[in-house]
Amino acid sequence: MTAATEDWLPGQTHTVLAPTVLAPTVLAPTVLAPTVLAPTVLAPTVLTPTVLAPTVLAPTVQSHRIFIRATPLEIWDALSRPGWTQLYGYRTPARYDMRPGGAYRAFASVSMKMRGIDGVVIDGEVLEADAPRRLVQTWHVLFDAATRAEGGTRLTWEIEEGHSGVSTLTLTHDLAGAPSTAALAEGRHPVAGGGWAWILSDLKTLLETGRPLAA
Repeated sequence: MTAATEDWLPGQTHTVLAPTVLAPTVLAPTVLAPTVLAPTVLAPTVLTPTVLAPTVLAPTVQSHRIFIRATPLEIWDALSRPGWTQLYGYRTPARYDMRPGGAYRAFASVSMKMRGIDGVVIDGEVLEADAPRRLVQTWHVLFDAATRAEGGTRLTWEIEEGHSGVSTLTLTHDLAGAPSTAALAEGRHPVAGGGWAWILSDLKTLLETGRPLAA
């Protein structure tokens, strides 16, 4: 008898224990319902553009150059003698005391008098006079309240003799601090017409043809 059987005696009842079989635990998977996020819709921001009104600035210095079939002396006389100045442009008779410090006066034309404007309409002072080449003067418009309040501006007339009887007239108008006078000189005044462009064109036509533009 082996050691494995010597404890099993006849007449003894042996209890045989059945093995315990454990049923496997099946874990049901946890199914997570997906979280659906509703999209956030942002209302568009509409920007209203800011429209800036343009500011129209008249230039501080205006310069005009014109070629005229005339001698420098003829041009000088047309600029400075009242018998000539009343024939073109605004037809204002002008008087100069042609020396440094001398007075300049332009008087109301016939059409101005018909509108109730009389007496001196532009005044100034002669700063330089070198006939018939160069004239520098101040220029103060009096017939308009806005220009009268601004004070005087500065004109420089220069005449150069060219070839074939053609001379060059250059006008430089310094308008610093005088925007209303600048508007008038540029032809943007509501009443005063075409400014220097008109005056010089009329002067050229008169000297070359003997008749002004508005004849």
